[in-house]
Amino acid sequence: MITDVPGIRVGHVADARALTGVSVVLCDRPAVAGVELRGGANDVIGLDFLDARHIVPAIDAVVLGGGSRFGGESIWGVTRWLEEQAIGYRAGAHVIPHVAGAFLFDLSVGDSRVRPTREMGYAAAQGAVGGPVAEGNVGAGTGASVGKLYLLERAMRGGIGTASVRVGAATVGALVAVNSVGDVRDPDSGRLVAGTRDAPDGRRLIDSAISMRTESGLGRFSPRHTTIGVVATDARFSKPEAAKLAALGMLGFAAALSPPHTSFDGDTLFALSVGDVAMDVTRLGLAAAEAVARAIVRAVRAAVSLPGLPAARDL
Repeated sequence: MITDVPGIRVGHVADARALTGVSVVLCDRPAVAGVELRGGANDVIGLDFLDARHIVPAIDAVVLGGGSRFGGESIWGVTRWLEEQAIGYRAGAHVIPHVAGAFLFDLSVGDSRVRPTREMGYAAAQGAVGGPVAEGNVGAGTGASVGKLYLLERAMRGGIGTASVRVGAATVGALVAVNSVGDVRDPDSGRLVAGTRDAPDGRRLIDSAISMRTESGLGRFSPRHTTIGVVATDARFSKPEAAKLAALGMLGFAAALSPPHTSFDGDTLFALSVGDVAMDVTRLGLAAAEAVARAIVRAVRAAVSLPGLPAARDL
């Protein structure tokens, strides 16, 4: 899990009735960060201070949330909690926290009028801990869904998952909220785990990637999807290297999502460097991709069903 990386903590808060939530990744020390964006529907906050040219050298937290653009409100609750702890960039007598975030579209599941709030962000940051991380339909994965080739009537539950990989003296961990238009495939067996079903009451999976290539009518889609995540490591990287780590980590999306990065997805992966272990970024990036792929599969396997929206465990 991502908390296998020393100094990383995770907090989840969810509205189980409205089916939305927020997950916060906190760093015990400022994290050198990068990000990689794929697809055509990204909803991201904080790209300015992730740029290598920005004066701020590090960030203090990453937020993954539901609510689409509305979910960005939760970042300000995290920022307030960090300020109260005197965590952030020192600007004279002032402390200014820097928090990046990405948000997925879960407004079609549950109550679309309820979105992650400042209070939810604050509570997630306040409750963030190391050790075991809850998976499935918690935090940013509360209202997640996958396999939306025919919209929600033949879709399945998504969720949030975590995994880690050890490389020499370094550890890289991933936390991913899975809300893709495509299917989730186990990269080890090649089998589909969750995705588009053959009928509204069906329990057999079709292959969304094949259907997308062979069927017309993709105009029925809208940018209501997105898989978002964070990889963290105790290896020491610069901002450009952290961005490269995020780009390599995206190979995990390609391994476990079928297909990834469509024009209807806003796939986003942050990378955090919080340690001092010397490590080649390519070597660690390939391990990050493995952790990401495992986290994606774990997310849907831990999910639980809703009426009309079954989980992988129901198949």
